[in-house]
Amino acid sequence: MTKTIYGLLTALLFISCSKDSAEPDTTPSESMYFPPLTGTTWETKSIAELKWNQNAVQPLLDYLELKHSKSFIILVNGKIVLENYFNNHTATTNWYWASAGKTLTSTLTGIAQQEGLLNINNKVSQYLGTGWTSETLTKENLITCKHLLTMTSGLDDATDDVDPEDLIYKADAGTRWAYHNVYVKLQDVVAKASGQTWQNYFNTRLRDKIGMDGTWIQLGVNSVYASTTRSMARFGLLMLNKGKWENNVILNEAFFNEATNTSQNINLGYGYLWWLNGKANYHLPQSQLTFQGSVIPTGPSDMFMALGKNDQKIYVVPSKNMVVIRMGDAADNVNLALSDFDKTLWEKINALYQ
Repeated sequence: MTKTIYGLLTALLFISCSKDSAEPDTTPSESMYFPPLTGTTWETKSIAELKWNQNAVQPLLDYLELKHSKSFIILVNGKIVLENYFNNHTATTNWYWASAGKTLTSTLTGIAQQEGLLNINNKVSQYLGTGWTSETLTKENLITCKHLLTMTSGLDDATDDVDPEDLIYKADAGTRWAYHNVYVKLQDVVAKASGQTWQNYFNTRLRDKIGMDGTWIQLGVNSVYASTTRSMARFGLLMLNKGKWENNVILNEAFFNEATNTSQNINLGYGYLWWLNGKANYHLPQSQLTFQGSVIPTGPSDMFMALGKNDQKIYVVPSKNMVVIRMGDAADNVNLALSDFDKTLWEKINALYQ
């Protein structure tokens, strides 16, 4: 994995320049703002206008810098409230999303379904052909696209390689939740179903429609997205608005609702490649243990999240009309998705309302 990260950083050089949390007294009622698709214009909203606690801002920024952050954005109703860059990172620097980018794959799968190109309830082999795993045909045919979206393929998660010989039977599809890189096969499904490359379909159906920049980088079996922080914020804003950009439906609300609610009965804190806060229990990557309570107990209970290796974060909070973005190096030790950083960060964010 170290070689993968070094390879990613090298590639980036060539890309471009629970209710435990305090709630605000009132939910902002102004209409949602969407920045123009081109240019750098993005309206702002001040801490004072929101009647937030200015004294809580610097401790938050100090913590972010201490924890190896490169960028941080808070949007409220689409407007920028905080936008900060650290450690020589800038607004025009690309950085990798890591597994936070899984949510892009989920979204594109939903878009392909609404265009009638695929059905997530169909078996994967209907699009990729048989033999895409080393399972028996009977067991392979149990795996649907929805199983890939929900991490319930039943394939052995001892390796993240996705060549057929590495995709080994562990349990029947739908009976076991395990965080596995096999979700990336959905990109192949979308490409086959659309007759386009994954990158081209992504660019025309999502990226360009909401003014994102960035590109996909193939690193071995990993397909990783890299972009500016504002582009990550644009995607968060799209999801805050339930798949609509202004009046344009990018992703239909039915799929959005499925994606951002519990998708199976094993890991209640997981949707379609989105993490969900405020559920009764959850599972973590590389574990079959059930943990009681909320994924981030200090965070809003209605929050849904894109969580990536080394603390790449998109937090979407509908009750606050808020999107929070963090990019950077690992806050503490290398981690796959969730870390203690999330808990403390939300304590610092909550202080803004107090």
